[in-house]
Amino acid sequence: MLSLVFILNVLSELEFFKDIDVGIDFTLLLSLLNSPSMIFEMFPFIFLLTTQFFFIKLFNNNELEVFKYSGLKNSSILIIISFLSLIMGIIIITVYYNFSANLKNFYLEKKSQYTTDGKYLAVVTKNGLWIKDEIDDKIYVINSTEIRDNFLIDNFITEFNKNYEVIRNVQSKKIDISKKQWIISNAKIYNDNDYEIKEVLKINTNFNYKRITTLYSNLSSLNFFQIIELKNNYKKLNYSLTEVNMQILKIIAFPLYLVLITILSALIMFKIKRLDTTTFKISLGLFISVIIYYINNFFLVMGNTERIPLIFAIFTPLVILGLFNTFMIYKINEK
Repeated sequence: MLSLVFILNVLSELEFFKDIDVGIDFTLLLSLLNSPSMIFEMFPFIFLLTTQFFFIKLFNNNELEVFKYSGLKNSSILIIISFLSLIMGIIIITVYYNFSANLKNFYLEKKSQYTTDGKYLAVVTKNGLWIKDEIDDKIYVINSTEIRDNFLIDNFITEFNKNYEVIRNVQSKKIDISKKQWIISNAKIYNDNDYEIKEVLKINTNFNYKRITTLYSNLSSLNFFQIIELKNNYKKLNYSLTEVNMQILKIIAFPLYLVLITILSALIMFKIKRLDTTTFKISLGLFISVIIYYINNFFLVMGNTERIPLIFAIFTPLVILGLFNTFMIYKINEK
């Protein structure tokens, strides 16, 4: 699976850099850095297919019959592999996830040097919202302490020319950011050692409220501790916590997700063990993986758009999996 992800990443990076002069070694490096975070998203399906291969080997060697004669029931096998999946899931979220997030962050830093995104930056820190914007041959650095409805509260703006020479500083209690042309109310404009006050000052930017509230969509580049810190900073800023809370819940629920996937795969293999076609068994596993992916993705989208509570968005697919497993587990020791 890692090989497949790496090849897909290489093709993607080659497409991205087709008009940029970079070495093949740099492309391969980026592909390696991005692969672990993609593997993390694929772990449920890796567990599903791995469980299938495990049982196919047991079937081919008639080892299940040996286990049965030794007093090891099917339910006992199920408990053992479920426990192993739980342990692996905990290791994945505590060790592997943080490792892959750090590599993803390094990957984005390297790749951002070849994009235009460096002109338009927005980050949230413990000191509030910071925006760097470049437009109309001017560079703006904006600091705000809070977002309230369509307004930035307690703002300080420094305006530079292209050589980063200060043109003026602007201080304001309130800025309307509903559109990309910001309307600054009661702006105190500092020039050298003097200042003037304008009731209304308008500046053009690349940001509006919608873009600012979706500024950090790639949470996979943050490790768990950084996500918690980001959440605390969002709270201070009165910023939407939907995406951050969803990412935290996804990480917490991940080991349970892996356990349910493993149980589902094992139960399916118990049900179809009399079938001799290995290809059909693997194809069935892939088909089920696709169904699970779309069901899970549907609920995540519903939660992300706040149409349903985040708890329901994360745990409803798990409940569905659990109920399906409960239905399938009936008379499992007779299989």
